[in-house]
Amino acid sequence: MDMTHHPPTTAETNVSGLPGVTLLVTTGCQYCEDARSELSARSSRAELDLDIVSVGSAYGKALQAAHRPAMFPLVLIDGKRFSVGRLPRRKLDRALSKRAVR
Repeated sequence: MDMTHHPPTTAETNVSGLPGVTLLVTTGCQYCEDARSELSARSSRAELDLDIVSVGSAYGKALQAAHRPAMFPLVLIDGKRFSVGRLPRRKLDRALSKRAVR
């Protein structure tokens, strides 16, 4: 599994205008795989810019220290904590639609 890291996407640095979503994942995590699949599909439909970060990377360790998730994955939208654990799809739909209205 390739865990490429891209620079963090935030409201200030995201030039596409799409919501910047950071997904912090670990190995052997079913919720991480589920979130990766869902968010990757949404990214391919140009609903969001996705940055997948391994908890073992330097940036991943920094995110883990800053947000201290009780479990994985950790999902950030525009740099702000959105969820940990199972990805709440309806909550995500609401968050993305609110972000689009801005």
